[in-house]
Amino acid sequence: MSAIRLNSIPELELKANDIRQDVIRMLLPAKSGHSAGPLGMADIFAALYFHAAVHDPKKPQWDGRDRIVLSNGHIAPVLYSTLGEAGYFDKKLFSTLRKFGSPLQGHPHRGSLAGVETSSGPLGQGLSQACGMALAARMDGKKHVIWCLMSDGEHEEGQTWEAVLLAAKYKLGNIVAVMDRNYIQIDGPTETIMPLDSMSAKYRAFNWEVVEIDGNDMGKVVKALDGARARAASGSAQKPLMIIAKTVPGMGVSFMIDKYEWHGKPPNEEEAKKALAELEAGRAKIKA
Repeated sequence: MSAIRLNSIPELELKANDIRQDVIRMLLPAKSGHSAGPLGMADIFAALYFHAAVHDPKKPQWDGRDRIVLSNGHIAPVLYSTLGEAGYFDKKLFSTLRKFGSPLQGHPHRGSLAGVETSSGPLGQGLSQACGMALAARMDGKKHVIWCLMSDGEHEEGQTWEAVLLAAKYKLGNIVAVMDRNYIQIDGPTETIMPLDSMSAKYRAFNWEVVEIDGNDMGKVVKALDGARARAASGSAQKPLMIIAKTVPGMGVSFMIDKYEWHGKPPNEEEAKKALAELEAGRAKIKA
C-alpha cells in the first residue's frame, strides 16, 4: 500500500492549502510560470498523492507503484509542490523553479526529479503515454493503476482523441484520467476559443465511463478517486474511466479566480503577499 495516506478531509484540505502556498512561493522568484491551473488543481493533487494513489517517496522506482502521468505539464508547479510536500525531494529546491540547472524546469522532465514519470509539455501526449503504460501493465500481469492528469484545452488536439479511441478499443480499465475542466486556456475561455462541451457526452460516445465532480470539494474528490482506484485495480473494468473535475482556476486567491489572464502569469511581490495572506486566512478557516 501507499507509504502516505491521509483519511481526514480537513487534513487533506490543509495539505491542499500547503500546496497552493508553495505554488505562490515558487512562482515569485521564478518570475514566470502558470498560476491559475496549479491553484485550481491543488485539491486533486492533495487527494491523489496523500490519499488515493499507491506510491512510496522513499522508493520512487518501486515496481508496485501507481503511475501518475501529468499530460498538461505547464501546471508543473502543483506537481513539484506536491512531490516536495510528499518527501520526494528537499523543498529548498522550490526557489530554483525555472532556473538554469534546476530539476524544477518549466515542464517536468523524466530523469531529472524523483517522482516524475514522464516528460511533458507538448499538450495532447499524456494519454498516449498512459495507454502504453496500461498495455504494458496488462502484459506483465500487474495491478497498478495508471492515472493521467489532463487539461481541457488539450482536447482541442487530435492526438488526444486518437488515444481516447485506443484506450476504449483495448478496454484499458486500468486507466483513470482526470480532466481539469476549468474552462480557460492561455488566450481566453475554452468555449470561445474552441467549444468543448459536452465533454461527458463526448467521452461516453467514445465508450468510456465518465464521472463528473466538483474538483475543489475535497469530500467529493476523495470519494471519486477511491472509487476509481478500486475499480481500476480490480482488473475487471472493461472501460477506461474519465473523471471530469470542474475546478476554479486560481482557487484560493480572489483576484485570480476565473481570470484566464492568470493562466500563464506569475504574481509579483505585492500580489504574492496578498495571495499568501488570503491562503493563510483560508487555512485558519479549515482549522477552526
